Amino acid sequence: MNALKLNCLVTLFALCTVTASERPNVLFIALDDLNDWVGCLGGHPQTKTPNIDRLAASGVLFKNAHCPAPACNPSRTAIMTGRSPHRSGLYANGQKMREVLPDAELIPKYFSRHGYWSGGSGKILHYFIDAGSWNEYYPTKETENPFPPHMPWGQRPKSLPRGGPWQYVETDWHAFDVTDDEFGGDAKVADWVGSKLMEKQDKPFFLACGIYRPHEPWFVPKKYFELFPIENLQLPPGYKEDDLDDLPPAGKKSGPNRYFAHIQNHGQWKAAVQAYLASIAYADAMLGRVMDALENSPNRDNTIVVMWSDHGWHLGEKQHWQKFTTWRASTRVPLIVRVPKGVTGLPQGTLAGSICSLPVNLLSLFPTLTELCGLPVKPENDGPSLVPLLKDPQAEWPYVSITHAGRPGHFGLSAKEWRYVHYADNSEELYHISVDPYEWTNLAEKTEHASKLAELRTQAPREFTPFVPAKDRSLPKLVWHSADGKPAPASKPDGGSFEVVFFNERGKAVELNWLDRNGTPRPYGGIEAGKQKRQLTRPGAVWQIRKEGGTPLGYFIVEDRSAQAVIPGSTRDSINP
Repeated sequence: MNALKLNCLVTLFALCTVTASERPNVLFIALDDLNDWVGCLGGHPQTKTPNIDRLAASGVLFKNAHCPAPACNPSRTAIMTGRSPHRSGLYANGQKMREVLPDAELIPKYFSRHGYWSGGSGKILHYFIDAGSWNEYYPTKETENPFPPHMPWGQRPKSLPRGGPWQYVETDWHAFDVTDDEFGGDAKVADWVGSKLMEKQDKPFFLACGIYRPHEPWFVPKKYFELFPIENLQLPPGYKEDDLDDLPPAGKKSGPNRYFAHIQNHGQWKAAVQAYLASIAYADAMLGRVMDALENSPNRDNTIVVMWSDHGWHLGEKQHWQKFTTWRASTRVPLIVRVPKGVTGLPQGTLAGSICSLPVNLLSLFPTLTELCGLPVKPENDGPSLVPLLKDPQAEWPYVSITHAGRPGHFGLSAKEWRYVHYADNSEELYHISVDPYEWTNLAEKTEHASKLAELRTQAPREFTPFVPAKDRSLPKLVWHSADGKPAPASKPDGGSFEVVFFNERGKAVELNWLDRNGTPRPYGGIEAGKQKRQLTRPGAVWQIRKEGGTPLGYFIVEDRSAQAVIPGSTRDSINP
């Protein structure tokens, strides 16, 4: 009897080992800040994305896919942890994933814990790697810097003058007269991923490829700019000059920002559109490198391919530039899934050229991949698996897709033919997407659509985890400029207000002064030795630190976001202006 039991256990172990060895590989490809300006999505008539289109033609294209959040950090965190922003409390770029979710298990770690080798390269998380989640990374995971070397960019800005301290320094573009390999960056990511695809692994792999373009700065080789002659360039088809007129006050506040006005004032709208299209074409070429490597690899017939972008991008629609809104220009993203035949969760594989128009969210990627690969269900995942839609893109689908923006209670809801926008002040917008794809006509106040508005409200989340702010010591650091007998510059405040936290690491108390627009010091109290002080301020403000009694020690110039300002304990920490 014991021998029989032993034989059964040995047989069962052998079967489990075979099953594990036959599990499919996963190639997980992210493109950064890519909206629907993709050939197969039709977002801009002049875009050139032959490789994305080629991938879409070989798998399932989700035409109504949306991001969990319209910003890199909350979107990528939600995708990689499977937790929605409204459940995790991570809503914005300035928060820190491991402060909010210290114990969350990311997709690569979950897969490696279940018999996979997990590797990656490039930007998958928000400017860090999370070394403990990966078996291998390029650049080396211990650096926590996901970006490989690129060519020197030289003096900046290149094309767009910086309008002031409010402006993100990377909002710029330039055509470099170099080859892809000379340019570096994403080319190195694509080549490293391609080299891993060419290897025959002992284990199934989860391999992530983070292509940074078309994220700013729109610096790419010149040949990609040349694909889009500026004299023939078309402006965004979703732009409408009076598009904000029918919005509630919260919507009108979300719309116009200084970036679009600044670009228009410099006559650079067409040039910026050209640069974005060029950056998309470059990202597409890097995707092509990776796909060519897969097609020529021993893993070609046993690898699931997923391609996604973390959020969309406005180029003037709703008078807005960048992301961060809950309008479709910012929430809609490309999503393509290709599954080979013989996969545990989908034996028939995906039907090439399939299109799904049902509303889905990137939050579903984690549970989809675990089901496809035959891994245990992760109970904490918030999204539904997409496997039913991979089997039949027209299957019954009772879900809507929710995109959370910035703070609790501000979200966009995407249904099959409708979109509902809810602001934190409870104001609303309603759009009939099948007839109004650019969201030009807000129907929320129309009595004939009251029933549809009520229906969508019932599908919206009702409870929101509070926003979890970043710890003060996790904020970016302002540069300390030592006085050295030189006068500090006057303040040039320009932009919205936020907090800076001053840390006094000097052995004695100091005085905090704001230098007004004339350079006159205005006292704002003292900071005891070893203590800190929170101060509301604006971009371009200059804060001078003085000894008790008035002698200047140095100063900080506030940049475009909340930060920590560390008053050093010695001159060794000083940077001269």
